[in-house]
Amino acid sequence: MNKNKIEIRFGTDGWRGLLDKEVNPANIAKAAQAFSTYLIKANKDKDNLSVAIGYDGRRQSKDFAKLFARVLSGNNIRAYLSEKTGPTPVVSYFVKNKRMNAGVMITASHNPPEYNGVKFKSSYGGPLLSEQTRMVESYLNSDLVQVSEDYIMISDLRNIYYNNLERIIDFDLIKESGVYPLIDSMSGAGQQIIETALDNHGIPARTIYKLPETDFSERLAEPLPQNLKPLAEELKQGDYSIGLATDGDADRLGVMLENGEWLSAQETILLLADYLVNTKKLSGHIAKTSSVTDKLNVFASEKRKIINVQVGFKYLCEEMLKDNVLFAAEESGGFGYSFHIPDRDGLLSGLLFVEMLAASGYKKLSELVAAKRKEYGEIFYDRIDAHYIDNNRIALIPALAKSPPDKIAGFKVTAQQEFMSSRDIINGLKLQLEGNSRWLLMRSSETEPMVRLYAEGNSDKEVADILNDAKKLIFTN
Repeated sequence: MNKNKIEIRFGTDGWRGLLDKEVNPANIAKAAQAFSTYLIKANKDKDNLSVAIGYDGRRQSKDFAKLFARVLSGNNIRAYLSEKTGPTPVVSYFVKNKRMNAGVMITASHNPPEYNGVKFKSSYGGPLLSEQTRMVESYLNSDLVQVSEDYIMISDLRNIYYNNLERIIDFDLIKESGVYPLIDSMSGAGQQIIETALDNHGIPARTIYKLPETDFSERLAEPLPQNLKPLAEELKQGDYSIGLATDGDADRLGVMLENGEWLSAQETILLLADYLVNTKKLSGHIAKTSSVTDKLNVFASEKRKIINVQVGFKYLCEEMLKDNVLFAAEESGGFGYSFHIPDRDGLLSGLLFVEMLAASGYKKLSELVAAKRKEYGEIFYDRIDAHYIDNNRIALIPALAKSPPDKIAGFKVTAQQEFMSSRDIINGLKLQLEGNSRWLLMRSSETEPMVRLYAEGNSDKEVADILNDAKKLIFTN
């Protein structure tokens, strides 16, 4: 066997790369063997290991899932292979509910269709943590065991997930309200799941782009406004109450008002937190990535902490596992709940948003949003992905953390928080500025020539000024 080191680098949520060039049968088999070796070495009961495997609708996803299952089976690990294309949260919930050792999802999430990859899930139904990921990486050059099909079981992973939606969502409340959602599955793995869950209770809903397509019907399957023009146009044509969109593997959610206006992820997070805390009266802390609005601080109390973590859902998952975290949210539209799984779920989040609208007494999302903006004020936020080619990119943020500026855009720096990468290097620095909900976050990419700048302020001008000062800070160091 060729022992040359292979070019597979795991990110914050598994591995993804270009189809054929990077993600191909040979490398899928190597990743599967590394994962098998990790499971065998990490578990005492090596004779009863079990893994759930799902896949999205990308090119070769089903074939890669079958190959992954064959490698697991060759290692005497039981592989529960999904009988159909499905979403990532279905795999995560199946793993947790059935008390399996792990889960695997063949997907590149929201990346372009020429990509594919693998997401790894641990026994708790969430992403592998940093140390677990490093262990899998350390076995990437293991000799491949002979594949087999002896321990492969074609399985229905979805049914118990559907049953859990019935437990969580108040469908009677939604039905009584008369709200009418429009869903855009973006030709991804979300398919008709939200519509079917509502239809089972006699609740009208409609889905566009509900069949999985390898090219996502010539769109990027990321629920951002520039990719949701079909949803916006369809909303304007009908008498809908709300628009929902899920990404390629349905673990992220995007929301639109009934008039086709985009609701930012920041405001989506604020409304979900408000609903869980003030309407559903649920206890527990709120965890958020450092790029999420500080307006969530309004929910802090003696019994409820607001926890800031590094960007990446696995860091939120860590908090959900070690503390009583009710709600975990990231700026990119991934939300997790203590009463479900410590992982992102765009489908459940969409249904919770519909339930929220139903509970509010309003028939249109724009009415609810207008009322909440009066209560909490508007959110002013922006982000810049700045191209950075100098060799000091990785050293840049640690240097700034050591000698931070006294002021940004005329506002005094009152505190700073440092965030470590999975390789124990400071790659994130958040500077709190005087006043409320006013901050700057700077992050260096470990894999791309990019520095990412995020800011929140009390007006669009403040945000622009903060980001402009940040660019000067970055490009003069």
